[in-house]
Amino acid sequence: MSMMLPVAVIDTDVFPENYELARHNWLAQIERLPLPMQNVAYPYTGTSPDGQALITDTVWIGAKDAKNVLVLIAGTHGIEGFAGSAIEIDFLRLLTAGHLAVPVDIAVLVIHALTPWGYAWHRRCDADGVDLNRNAVDFSKPLPENPDYDALRSALFSEDRSERSKIFEEFERSHGRVAFEKAVSGGQYHDATGPFYGGTKPAHGRLVVEGLICHYSLQERNLAVIDLHSGLGPYGYGEIICDHPPESAGTETAQRWYGDSVTLPALGTSSSVAKTGLLDYLWHAIMNDNSCYVTLEFGTYSTNQLFGVLLRDHQLWAKPNNWQDRMAHSQLMRRHFYPCDPAWREMVLFRARQVIIQALRGLSA
Repeated sequence: MSMMLPVAVIDTDVFPENYELARHNWLAQIERLPLPMQNVAYPYTGTSPDGQALITDTVWIGAKDAKNVLVLIAGTHGIEGFAGSAIEIDFLRLLTAGHLAVPVDIAVLVIHALTPWGYAWHRRCDADGVDLNRNAVDFSKPLPENPDYDALRSALFSEDRSERSKIFEEFERSHGRVAFEKAVSGGQYHDATGPFYGGTKPAHGRLVVEGLICHYSLQERNLAVIDLHSGLGPYGYGEIICDHPPESAGTETAQRWYGDSVTLPALGTSSSVAKTGLLDYLWHAIMNDNSCYVTLEFGTYSTNQLFGVLLRDHQLWAKPNNWQDRMAHSQLMRRHFYPCDPAWREMVLFRARQVIIQALRGLSA
C-alpha cells in the first residue's frame, strides 16, 4: 500500500530556532490542514526565558471513532523538541499538500512540546528538574532505588573533569559499561538537582498523556506511538528503540511493522540501556496486542559527550544566581541535541518519514 503520493522535497527550513517559533509554525500548519481535527492545548505553569507562556499543544486529525491511531510525540525531553517539532511540522505539511495519504480508518494524534519548559530553556527536564522519561512510576509505593547512582554522585558533581573521568573509568572497569550507564542514566528519585531525576509526583507531561488517553479512549483502539528523541546513538541515524518486554505482543508488533531495525534495551541490542519510569510504560499498560510504542532516537554525538554536557548542565543549575553561565552552556546543550548541520537535518526528516509510513502501513494491515 502506498501512503506517499507525489515525491515531496525535504525542506530543512521546518527546523525551528526556538520554542516560540516552533509553536507558532506548528499552529500555523494546523490551521492549513484540509482535514477534520480537534486542537487541545495544555498550559504549563512556568514561563520561557522571555516570560512567554508555555503550552503543550495537541491535535486529533481524522475521524473521532477511528479504530486505529498513530500518535506522534515531540519534546518528551524538552530540548529534544527541536527535532520533534521539525518532524511534526514536516508531517503536517505533507498532509496539507496531499503528499501523504492517511487511510480513512486511521486517525492521528500529534503532541507538541510535552515538556515545554525544558524546550524553551534548552534543558531535558522540567522546571522542577524532573525527567519525564523517568516519571512513569507508582508514587504510592516505595520508589525505585539506584545505589550505583549514589556511589557515583560526588563524581557526577565534581568540577574536576580528570578526577571525574578517573572515577567513571574505575567504575566501568569493575562493573562494565552497561552498569555504568544504568548508574548514571537509569533513573533516580531522591536527588532533585541531579540528572535523570524521576520526581516525587506525576509531572506535567505525564498528566497530559493520561488526560489524552482518557479523553480519546485510546485504550479501546489500536495504537502506533512514536516518541521522537535526539542525542543518543550514531550520528543522524533514527534508531527504533522498543522497551516492550522481549517476548511480549508489543515487541512482536514492533518487529512486524518496523522489521529488523528494531532494537531492544532489555536484550542489549540498543544504544540505550534499560531504564526506570519510562513514558512508554504508561502506554504499555493500555495497549492491546495489535499496538506498540517505539522511541525514534536520532543520534548526534557520543554517549560520553552526552553525559558530559548533561552533568555540566545540572552542576550549573544547582548553583543559585548563575544566569550567565547557564545561558552560555545552553548553547552547548543545543549543539548536542540539535546539530546545526543541514545533512543531519535531512537525515532526520528522511528517516522520520520512513518510520511514520511503516507505522501507517502496520496499522492498516
